[in-house]
Amino acid sequence: MLVNLQEILEPARKNGFAVGAFNTSDLALVRAVTEQAEASNTPAILQFAPGEFKYATPDFFKYVRERVRNSPVPFAIHLDHGKSIEDCAAAIKAGFTSVMIDGSLLSYEENRKVTKEVVDFAHRLGISVEGELGTIGTMGNSDEGGVENIVYTNPEEVTDFVEYTGCDALAIAIGTAHGIYPKGFHPRLQIELLKEISKISKVPLVLHGGSDNAEEEIAQACASGIQKVNISSDIKQVFFKKVYEIYRDTGNFMPPQVFNPSIEEVKKTVQEKMDLFGCTGKASLY
Repeated sequence: MLVNLQEILEPARKNGFAVGAFNTSDLALVRAVTEQAEASNTPAILQFAPGEFKYATPDFFKYVRERVRNSPVPFAIHLDHGKSIEDCAAAIKAGFTSVMIDGSLLSYEENRKVTKEVVDFAHRLGISVEGELGTIGTMGNSDEGGVENIVYTNPEEVTDFVEYTGCDALAIAIGTAHGIYPKGFHPRLQIELLKEISKISKVPLVLHGGSDNAEEEIAQACASGIQKVNISSDIKQVFFKKVYEIYRDTGNFMPPQVFNPSIEEVKKTVQEKMDLFGCTGKASLY
């Protein structure tokens, strides 16, 4: 079942769980997420950052759309961290059902303006739009980008931003960063800030940089108002560790014999995340 972001997140908001949004750069990761979602009867979001979009090439998404279009569970295909109207337009042309326009590094007024421009043309095509307020950190090892010094989301701007832009979901900054955290670094999510924003937001809230955070904090965030959690580094690290292990131990470089076991390893992580977000088995709500 192919749906847009609004359609996949509204049941999550009504029923108190979050949907996993997995950055699936290629066939192997798409397989891991779609097959595990179907096996566990769980909604899921396949998402691609601009660099991943260019790597996969637009033609790849013909396969992705066809793969999930008749699935018994709901999937959205989402552009993660589109940096321009052109990024969003290219994803929509390739068949994405939702896009994120990331104007978080712009001034507040410019962020509102560009987000509204994307919403205005995307909604005419039935495409959902995710905006962002505040900035996500970066560990320097991800494709999604970020900043060294996080700017937390200002709750006083949330209502105005959502009403002015008409966005369908809002990514907020509460202390996460993209990538794998260095040894000894322990981020602390600002759960009280999340609760404050959740009380006033009229749209589902999104947590970026969900990889490598303490499970108890992620679970608390999902229970406190987050409806979409982005996961990228966690599944990619698992995949490439297994690929390396097989080649190191056996010298095997035949793709089916190397990639299939690696896909199975990723499925384990995908299921762990789905359980953590509380969305396992929730496809029956759609």
